[in-house]
Amino acid sequence: MIESINPSTGEVVARYEETGAADVARHVEAAHTAHRSWMLRPIAERAVPMRRAADLLEARAQELGHLMAIEMGKPLADGVAEARKCASACRHYADEAARILADEPIAAGRTKSYVAYRPLGVVLAVMPWNFPFWQVFRFVAPALMAGNAGLLKHASNVTGCALAIDEILVEAGFPDGLFRTLVLPARRVDEVLEHPLVRAATLTGSDPAGRAVASKAGSLLKKTVLELGGSDPYLVLADADLDVAARVCSQSRLINGGQSCIAAKRFIVEEPVVEAFTERLVASMSTAVMGDPLDPATTLGPMARHDLRDELHDQVVRSVGAGAQLLLGGEVPHGPGAFYPPTVLAGVADGMAVYREETFGPVAAVISVADSEEAIAVANDSDFGLGAAVFTADPARGEAIARDQLEAGSCFVNALVASDPRLPFGGIKTSGYGRELADIGMREFLNVKTVVVA
Repeated sequence: MIESINPSTGEVVARYEETGAADVARHVEAAHTAHRSWMLRPIAERAVPMRRAADLLEARAQELGHLMAIEMGKPLADGVAEARKCASACRHYADEAARILADEPIAAGRTKSYVAYRPLGVVLAVMPWNFPFWQVFRFVAPALMAGNAGLLKHASNVTGCALAIDEILVEAGFPDGLFRTLVLPARRVDEVLEHPLVRAATLTGSDPAGRAVASKAGSLLKKTVLELGGSDPYLVLADADLDVAARVCSQSRLINGGQSCIAAKRFIVEEPVVEAFTERLVASMSTAVMGDPLDPATTLGPMARHDLRDELHDQVVRSVGAGAQLLLGGEVPHGPGAFYPPTVLAGVADGMAVYREETFGPVAAVISVADSEEAIAVANDSDFGLGAAVFTADPARGEAIARDQLEAGSCFVNALVASDPRLPFGGIKTSGYGRELADIGMREFLNVKTVVVA
């Protein structure tokens, strides 16, 4: 039995029966059968249910936002915005698939030669709880438009969200069986991967989860795309507009309660402005309103689970014990719910938990450096490489640092790191490999087929 628990109250939202082994096999086979006919449909026909799914996501945004709030604590307004962002991804791929999937002629001295992009088949998506709709639709939209089928193993605490996605896709008019949620614990992922009709897998989640899926899929010679953790550095140079930098850095650190792989984690600030920046950051972080995610006034809901809150607090305690200065927050609130306040630590240095580990919650670590060269070195001194940002009054200088010197998959100048259906998204180092979104994300689960006519 799998339970969904409201992180604001600790109450059980719902209980779900696991998908049995025979049903898993049946759903894999049904997905493969649906894919074989779906892939032959003209792209324009595939776009019809995809656009309908976008309409349904927008029409039900309030309902879906409420579901996210009670299953994983996302403030209602943020959940509504997430549903609408999913609609934008559906429309993007409905509009762009024909261009992305078009044959590419190549002159090779033959009568005819070209590259054709053809779907692989059934793809397993192992998804996390933090963006329970967006993480899934950024896979679903390109994968289904490309002619693939999808199976979803979602995080257990957002099973209601997973089943709501099933309902939306069925109502939108996608073929029966083309996409299916499998209600499974993590220990049964191998069971799905081992089915010979599952051709590939994509996972968004932790480093250990990524290693486990990549290892199993590799042993089966199946393609994977992994988007894993991050400890995103935000560099604040001495010439930056500190008001803008502090506001954007605070916003990035608090998005989704700090429970985002691309949330700002480490604030690396040149020494001449570190005190002024830190004062502004504390002031901005302290304006967050923590409370019931269904209350319109709330901007910071509970963390998704009590164990995650306790792990975060342990990182703060260990860092303070190692010499970090606690400037804001850092105390577990009394009462029910997995709440944790906005927290700022200054004087952070190597050897502290918040310097080296991913902090998946509303905790900001401020690191002082002598100059931009040291800032870049500290930013890159991480096993992670998902996102990074630079704040400076000289955009050209910021661009040069972002483009050529920061080790991350997405680098922004004077803005917070964010995903967009039009831009590739993914990381390097232990933040994973492969890309989602944009043209390249759609092509990750395609057979890049050479066709030659003599």
